[in-house]
Amino acid sequence: MLRSLYIENLAVFSRAEIAFTPGLNVFTGETGAGKTILISSIGAVLGQRVSRELIRTGESRAQVSAVFSPVSAELTALLEELGFEPPEDGELLLSRVIRPDSAECRINGRPATAAALRALAHRLIDLHGQRDNQKLLSSDYHLSLIDHYGGCRQLIQEYGEVWKQLCEVRIQLRALQLDEGEKARRIDLLSYQIEEISRANLREGEQEELEAQRKLMRGAGKVADALSEAKELLNPETQEAPGLEEQLTVLIEALETAAHYLPELQQPLSRLTDFSYELSDLGRELSGYLESVDFSPRQLDEVEERLSLLHALEMKYGGSIPETLAFLARAEEELQNIRLSGERTAALKKEERQLLERAEKLAAVLSGRRQKAAAAFEKAVGEQLRFLDMPGARLAVSLCTKDLGPAGADSAQLLFAANPGDEPRLLQKAASGGEISRLMLSIKNVLSEEEDEVTAIFDEIDTGVSGRAADRIGRGLAVAAAGRQVLCVTHLAQVAAYADHHLLIEKSLEKGQASTCVRALDGEGRAGELARIASGDAHTEAALLNAQEMLARAQEAKREERRQMRTK
Repeated sequence: MLRSLYIENLAVFSRAEIAFTPGLNVFTGETGAGKTILISSIGAVLGQRVSRELIRTGESRAQVSAVFSPVSAELTALLEELGFEPPEDGELLLSRVIRPDSAECRINGRPATAAALRALAHRLIDLHGQRDNQKLLSSDYHLSLIDHYGGCRQLIQEYGEVWKQLCEVRIQLRALQLDEGEKARRIDLLSYQIEEISRANLREGEQEELEAQRKLMRGAGKVADALSEAKELLNPETQEAPGLEEQLTVLIEALETAAHYLPELQQPLSRLTDFSYELSDLGRELSGYLESVDFSPRQLDEVEERLSLLHALEMKYGGSIPETLAFLARAEEELQNIRLSGERTAALKKEERQLLERAEKLAAVLSGRRQKAAAAFEKAVGEQLRFLDMPGARLAVSLCTKDLGPAGADSAQLLFAANPGDEPRLLQKAASGGEISRLMLSIKNVLSEEEDEVTAIFDEIDTGVSGRAADRIGRGLAVAAAGRQVLCVTHLAQVAAYADHHLLIEKSLEKGQASTCVRALDGEGRAGELARIASGDAHTEAALLNAQEMLARAQEAKREERRQMRTK
């Protein structure tokens, strides 16, 4: 159950803290006061997309937080599955911070993703708005209603897995079913490609090594000249001038003489001696390097030819050596499959028959379950329609058999008759806007009987109705709220009169900017708001008396309905 909602800097809401109660919570207010934003804020904290434009003008961020309690066992299991510890105090805190360039989500203070919030949403809130009325006109939606009511979820998942496997096998079969001429052409092409790549003896990293060799070979002359010059400086072959090694030897002999009389020179003498050894080793190393850069033009040609071959293969088969090798593996596998296609096709056809048989059996079980669910669904919705002052209305479910598909072998169509004796027809042809609203409320009440822990939200469910029908919708919402929490946004006094908790959304100017607040109404305040909704004038004595009578009648009717429910 939704215990509280905090909204900050979201559209017309500067700051609002709203407390909710069990039962029927009703929101009323002038058009444009912020009722839509209120519903959007609940959606935001449950991970739905929120436009950055909803951040209040002049503010850098918006924030929405919601507290839910108690936490059901199913919700606890889902939290653990998502990697969150169950709340110790039995309260679940969800929060969302919205910035122009980012959004931040938290579950009980821990960072979370919007996807995690959405995963929790169906265990917390069942939101019904005017769009659902339009969705009710779509036949694609009708089968899902029957499946929901019939508890077919697990069976549908089992069937869906078999159907998926069946589709994958059929894709493989189509890929294998080539004519003999196409097979021969494909074998020739694959054989040529495999031979061309295999003959090259490709090795990962080879290209980089060859490019390094080519760079060295192209600069071999400069490298040899530089090494020769360095070697000449160390130990010249001519005696025109002493090299570094010879000069260092003379320096060591001079210091040895001096050290005979000045012992303190022994340390620098030792360092010079070590350096002379290093210099001698360096000369030998340079000689080795000089020999290694002695390349012939033929060697460079071989490297260039190899690099050219690698480049050609890359261009044909993947853009890099690893991708070319991956192409080779795929080609070899495909060639093997084609050569063994007869055996493979036979195996796949056998697997297809087995999967098709399983799918048909599961679809038959699913069809039987749907037939029973459809009959019970018609009856349950009919009872709700009679309660909502539509005694002659009837909902019929037309189930038809079709070819196997992702949802089984059935299609469903909801048909509706508004009056006794009428033949049920398509909803869009048989039902008015007000009738569709009441039909949707009936369906929602029927489907939510097993979801008492989920808060139901109805956004303007009363669109297109008035008078006695509006009173019946209010009574239906009150019955739906017995033992659970229901939130409802309404423009009708007849509906608002049935509230257990009446909240007024009102807008005012705050420092030249529109600002909305939400406050709970007491008995006198409720009568005044009902008078405003019903007559547009909350101050005349007649309007107030009418509102008080409406409120008293609705509350008494609500208590009577709930008494009858408890005695059943």
